[in-house]
Amino acid sequence: MPKNFLRAVRPKQWIKNGIIFSALVFDQQLFKVGPLLRTIGGFVLLCMAASAVYLINDLADLEQDRQHPTKRLRPLASGALSMAVGRAAAIILGVGSLGLGFALGPGFGLILLTYLGTNLLYSFYLKHIPIIDVLVLASGFVLRVAAGVVLITVQRFSPWMYVCVTLLALFIGLGKRRAEMVLLADSANSHRRVLDGYTLPYIDHLLTIVSSTTIVAYSLYTFSADNLPANHLMMLTIPFVIYGIFRYLYLIHVEGEGGAPEDLLLRDRSLMATAALWAISVVVVLYLPL
Repeated sequence: MPKNFLRAVRPKQWIKNGIIFSALVFDQQLFKVGPLLRTIGGFVLLCMAASAVYLINDLADLEQDRQHPTKRLRPLASGALSMAVGRAAAIILGVGSLGLGFALGPGFGLILLTYLGTNLLYSFYLKHIPIIDVLVLASGFVLRVAAGVVLITVQRFSPWMYVCVTLLALFIGLGKRRAEMVLLADSANSHRRVLDGYTLPYIDHLLTIVSSTTIVAYSLYTFSADNLPANHLMMLTIPFVIYGIFRYLYLIHVEGEGGAPEDLLLRDRSLMATAALWAISVVVVLYLPL
């Protein structure tokens, strides 16, 4: 059971919670012990809350997941983990993360409450509404950024980061929807009702709009944000963002990937290298006197 429970809480998807560190990094407080420890604590609580959401979502989608070619192997859908254990774990993780979140800070606790409430609405209602479903998924990433902001005293964090994260999250969410439609083909709407409101050409148009806007927004951020060095060296990170977006488009259009973005990032060496080089270059530009 421990192994199946670990699979059910989806530790691979905790990588998305790493966005909470963006405020710490871009406000140039990465090497300050107090802010770093508070952000690490927030990361752990976000992982607890996210795992509660994953369990609730799996419980809500149990019958549909059992008909899905890959989701039927999930612990709850396959019966490897009992529904009782799933419910109990969801309650403990959700309530525990909220209690500890408010103890860490009222602002952080409110963001966790908003995150959990939004995802509960998503699991039982909003995920069935085209466009709204992807926007709600993107809002989760914005809340992760905001969680990092309220945990520390920010001085140089730019609102541009919210714009860039929102666009990137929309891009990834649309790519996931496209991969699901390709995988499930004609039976897509029977597994996920919202897919009946999408077509591949429509999603491709949205991907074109969002990917282009993401590149433009990030480029504008690198030379117009007040919190960045005046030498505009942050513009050197633009090629990594462009390649990462192009590589992701290649994987979903040519390779038929994209159903699990976190798996792609951990499995595709090109994406991993791009993300690592981008992160290293950002730290060098922000923290080294150049």
